Amino acid sequence: MGDHPSFADQTDFENASRGFVAALTPGTVRAADGRVIWDSDAYAFLDGDCPDTASPSLWRQGQLCARQGLFEVTGGIYQVRGLDLSNVSFVEGDRGVIVIDPLISVECAAAALELYRQHRGERPVTAVIYTHSHADHFGGVRGVLTEDDSDIPVIAPAGFLDHAVSENVYAGTAMNRRAVYMYGTELPKDPKGHIGTGLGLAVSTGTVSLVPPTLDVTRTGQEELVDGVRIVFQITPGTEAPAEMNFQFPDRRAVCMAENATHTLHNLLTLRGAVVRNPHTWARYLTEAIELFADSSDVLFASHHWPTWGREHIAAFLAQQRDLYAYLHDQTLRLMNKGYTGTEIAEMIALPPALEHAWHARGYYGSVSHDVKAVYQHYMGWFDGNPAHLWELPPQESAGKHVEYMGGAQAIIDRARDRHEDPRWIAQVLNYVVFADPGNEQARELLASTYDRLGHGAENATWRNFYLQGANELRGNLARTPADTASPEVAIAMTIGQLFDSLAIRVDGPRAADHALIIDWSFTDLKEDVRLQLANGVLTQTRPAEGTPAQLTLTLTKPQLLRLLATRSLDGIQADGDTRALATLLGVLDTADNRFAIVTP
Repeated sequence: MGDHPSFADQTDFENASRGFVAALTPGTVRAADGRVIWDSDAYAFLDGDCPDTASPSLWRQGQLCARQGLFEVTGGIYQVRGLDLSNVSFVEGDRGVIVIDPLISVECAAAALELYRQHRGERPVTAVIYTHSHADHFGGVRGVLTEDDSDIPVIAPAGFLDHAVSENVYAGTAMNRRAVYMYGTELPKDPKGHIGTGLGLAVSTGTVSLVPPTLDVTRTGQEELVDGVRIVFQITPGTEAPAEMNFQFPDRRAVCMAENATHTLHNLLTLRGAVVRNPHTWARYLTEAIELFADSSDVLFASHHWPTWGREHIAAFLAQQRDLYAYLHDQTLRLMNKGYTGTEIAEMIALPPALEHAWHARGYYGSVSHDVKAVYQHYMGWFDGNPAHLWELPPQESAGKHVEYMGGAQAIIDRARDRHEDPRWIAQVLNYVVFADPGNEQARELLASTYDRLGHGAENATWRNFYLQGANELRGNLARTPADTASPEVAIAMTIGQLFDSLAIRVDGPRAADHALIIDWSFTDLKEDVRLQLANGVLTQTRPAEGTPAQLTLTLTKPQLLRLLATRSLDGIQADGDTRALATLLGVLDTADNRFAIVTP
């Protein structure tokens, strides 16, 4: 992005402080074992002036996101901000409180609820609303609901559970691994390291849970009366998440925009990996939100950042957010249809002045560059039409040949020491050396210092974190992956079909190719029968069929299945037939690696 909006404009700071009630003191949250899983106090350094190791714009965003505590949004609506990547909101009803988006971690959600109750009384939780299917909006639910709260409604957009599982379980290992780099989980919290994520301060590292929804929102205009509070919903599938919704509290003239309108340009393809989001759809639903809610709302709040007050400000904010996504979509398509590729278009597009100078449209989390490439990918896929890119060599083999053609590793390293050269190019050529010879310490350190340089200059928080976490890996500090979005708590919420799907993606195809087996599963608690068939390296689910006998029939409950998958023990399960079939199936399951390298081979 180009010129910044005015740093003299203090509106965001005023809004981020408005309605402040109290902070959590100290600002740390611990797991049951004493481990610190959240520490907002570690960011006290953001109170100081911006150093030369950070973008002034990103430093400003970090200062705003670091404002932690309980805030009153409007009469009967409160938020706890700064206790996780996302916000948790509390809407007071006739008997208790409705909880919206209970953060990532159980421990953080419990701390937020306790902070709320300290100042608003011991109100029971009477409902939970998930705005969408990302883990930072449901993972802490067991911090606000207990096992005894099975009669409390859990409201979510239609399709929520399918999308929550597909993202957080099926692709969970790879996404969580890349998320460590995107969110800079293990970076030091200091002016040279982690200063935020743009969307919030950081990602908590506690226990992730999931309670399945009990009430689906299926249509725009659907109205529910929850604990005496009237809520009108707008379904927005395919926007920031595949299953998402906005909603208004008409009697309080307040609208919740979920994560569809926040104080940043958002991702169209998040760097951790996800389904590509369509900005055309996103913009269309924002237009609909303006028509539905803008004129009848006095405050807009969301599950990240701080609210916007005043009808005119709400309408302007939503219109600019709408135009932001529409512009990126339409201009990418215009240039794509003139023959440019995604990489080329990303260098060509700049936002129009009105958007360029709106703080909430800055690329702190998404960026014009990678969002444009996402639009191209959405329509055209990974192939740019150039046959040279159709069947390229894999990275390590390609790197070796690049190094050889360029005169050898030392020649590249010597030229890469030129500080006047574009650091983007230096990073590209040194990456060849590192992949061709991972043990070359000169190349690793020079590439790491180049990533430092790129990270310290980045306005986008996720770019900064990726660069700096990548530099750490090059220096031998391979990050852990602390979050587990496929935790046992999440598995409990999954359907039998989803649990078996999660097994299917672990089947080692080549190893399983010569095996053929059929196992029938009869779940007495769910009154559900499933046949698993392994053939041609594929695990398929069907219904048991007469005339085709199974080698093994297991009669069990869902909790027994979960225990079987965890322990590989048939204790307490009725097994009729050859149990070697189960041993064969379990024997061809692969184990995911949650510590794979990102910037080295």
